[in-house]
Amino acid sequence: MKLFIGNKAYSSWSMRGWLACKQSGLPFEEVVVPLYSDEWDRRREGNEFAPGGGKVPILWDGEDCVIWDSLAIIEYLNEKTDNKLFWPDDVHARAMARSMAAEMHSSYAALRRECTMNIRRIYPDAKIGPEAQADVARILQIWAEARARFGGLGGGDGDFLFGAFGAVDIMFAPVVTRFISYSIPVPPFAAAYMKAVIEHRFVQDWIASAQEEEWVIDQYEIAPEG
Repeated sequence: MKLFIGNKAYSSWSMRGWLACKQSGLPFEEVVVPLYSDEWDRRREGNEFAPGGGKVPILWDGEDCVIWDSLAIIEYLNEKTDNKLFWPDDVHARAMARSMAAEMHSSYAALRRECTMNIRRIYPDAKIGPEAQADVARILQIWAEARARFGGLGGGDGDFLFGAFGAVDIMFAPVVTRFISYSIPVPPFAAAYMKAVIEHRFVQDWIASAQEEEWVIDQYEIAPEG
């Protein structure tokens, strides 16, 4: 498999696709194409990106099978790993996890707009507007419900939303980095969950690679003013 992604410092959707590939345990090659560079403009018009409309991430499995969109990549890899690594076994937990992942996929526009992903920066005095604050409140609400109802699943891996690290944690991992980058206050249960995500070995590998990147995108280097 070959996964095309954007900058690790800035590309939240690329992070989700990459974490999904790591979670699968299947071998894959990653190709980083810097966003908004001359190379990006050129390569996104080529055959590698055409099926996904020139966006990242995009996963090729051989020459004929292509999957774009992070959630679709998760579902494809879930099937390739016999439905064992991404979603909870419990049917009710799985239903909630899929609902949360889908909500993450389609919602929180204000938070995305005001708090663009930048893993390399911490803004201690960042101010976010009321719409973004509402997004944060909603995220904390569903995190709390998942942890209360299903956080004990998975035995020793019970620090994540549904016990073991899985698809829903992959979908929310870039949100965790945003909360940290923009110094967004969270209650203790959320801080514990965020710590578990940030310390996960796959997330640590992603962050380490992001720190080593030389590319800088100026528009993602500005903190929100509320």
